Amino acid sequence: MTKHITYKGKKIRYKVKGEGPAIVLLHGFLEDMGMWKYHAGKLSAKFTVITVDLPGFGGSQCFSQVHLMEQLATVVNRVLKQEEISKCLMIGHSMGGYVTLAFAKKFPGKLKGFGLFHSHALADTPEAKVNRNRAIDIVRSDRGLFIINFFPELFASENVEKYKNEIRKLHLNAMETSPKAIIASLEGMKYRTDKLDVLINARVPVLFILGKKDSRVPFENTLAQASLPATSEILVLDKVGHMGHIEARTKTLKTIEGFADKVF
Repeated sequence: MTKHITYKGKKIRYKVKGEGPAIVLLHGFLEDMGMWKYHAGKLSAKFTVITVDLPGFGGSQCFSQVHLMEQLATVVNRVLKQEEISKCLMIGHSMGGYVTLAFAKKFPGKLKGFGLFHSHALADTPEAKVNRNRAIDIVRSDRGLFIINFFPELFASENVEKYKNEIRKLHLNAMETSPKAIIASLEGMKYRTDKLDVLINARVPVLFILGKKDSRVPFENTLAQASLPATSEILVLDKVGHMGHIEARTKTLKTIEGFADKVF
């Protein structure tokens, strides 16, 4: 069922499917809750699955020139309040992982566990911030060029041709996103803070899903972060880039389902 809340006077869309313990799935940059269609459909057989269009994406409106990760975490918390959910498992893909970490810092008592799906806990390096600014300039001058070049690089090189239809769908879907919303998220990611302390102090299990050929999240760095929580589980995907929900959808589904069974 598709529902809405209001945040700062703007509409935020989310979907609830299934019954049972709650799993919240958060999408990445230039995506929307549709990225979770396969996973949500399967998981809803025994869990209440909540997917959210983060502000500016899908059916959710942009509320600011900068969407800080802490603000997006508050949006997700508002959804949980509306659904009267006191505890959940939260899994975030890429930028959704940054939101998950912000949520874990702001609302730790609401999590039974959380997962970083091709994501990590470090802030942007100075070089990464320069690249964010460069991306913002490109979006301002030619949003279409930015989007068409964005998605192929997220896949392992050997998977680009294999998933060309999926890449085309991602591209067409992202073209519905306004330049303002794209820039707001780029700014928010640029200003996010280091969250290693969240991993070190986590009192709940943490799941890490890593792609060996991820061009956005360096494999070795994130593998090291997986040793920080008291309890963690790791799925390492060979021949997979940044899009494991597409490049290894069965493996990632089984891992999330198994993790959920343990935390609940």
